[in-house]
Amino acid sequence: MIRVVFMGTPDFSVPVLKGIIDSSDYEVVGVVSQPDKKVGRHQILTPSPISQVAIDNNIKLLRIEKIRTNFQEVLDLNPDIIITCAYGQIIPKEILDYPKYGCINVHASLLPKYRGGAPIHKAIIDGEKETGITIMYMDEGMDTGDIISQQSINILDEDTVESLHDKLSILGKKLLLKTLPNIITGNINRIKQDPSKVTFAYNIKREDEHVDFNNTSRNIFNLIRGLNSFPGAFAILDNKIIKLYAGRIGEKSKGRPGEIVNICQDGIVVSTNDNDYIITELKEEGKKKVKAKDYLNGKKEKDLIGKVFE
Repeated sequence: MIRVVFMGTPDFSVPVLKGIIDSSDYEVVGVVSQPDKKVGRHQILTPSPISQVAIDNNIKLLRIEKIRTNFQEVLDLNPDIIITCAYGQIIPKEILDYPKYGCINVHASLLPKYRGGAPIHKAIIDGEKETGITIMYMDEGMDTGDIISQQSINILDEDTVESLHDKLSILGKKLLLKTLPNIITGNINRIKQDPSKVTFAYNIKREDEHVDFNNTSRNIFNLIRGLNSFPGAFAILDNKIIKLYAGRIGEKSKGRPGEIVNICQDGIVVSTNDNDYIITELKEEGKKKVKAKDYLNGKKEKDLIGKVFE
């Protein structure tokens, strides 16, 4: 039986790890994840989603803060293959060179596009029509290794980062399990990444979350759904942070960008530099996420129209 060490951290990795555990062809001899973090209002020390899977399945768990310098425990597990998925750290050469079948990564983009930690967000924000999963050999760079297999998936207008995340997570599990037997037998065609086609998807920063209504309605539409529901886009209204989660594109704008020009049955109509953007789901600072119609309860239309999102 093939001895597997799995390295991952967030929810995205969970179906991938469970797929390997459920297969009779592989023995997961160890799981490596980030150290437990304090979560929530009461700052309770909580295992990562991948750590919890290891705990639930009685698999040896290594919570390693800095894998570059603290890797011997991984080698001591004597893996035949190491599989990573959204682990969050660069793997050192000592680990990369150890397993006889190599170190394999499951990445949520069609490499060489969108190397980095936020490929799902960026694909939606950039208005891509498709994305996918890449199974690749790892090297010392960030998502720079040879491609083993890929599978694409369409990005629909109704997709958010949350829905696409879930679709790609399942696709990653299926493609990995389909690809692994060929990796073991050597029946693969390694494909070098074309450096002329490389793009990056660095982790989302606070400034990336701000909605600028001077932009086009389509770009605003893509940004808001590309950040829904994590971490959430935002704009400022009446000196309050308003998180924006959903909406749709309306008619040609007649107001200045960011101005609330109308209230409709299910939303707040805001001007952009071309067409209106109708906010249908939002969250006021210090309150819960609600539909726009619920947010508008108790508010007078005349008090809102003419105000400007900044």
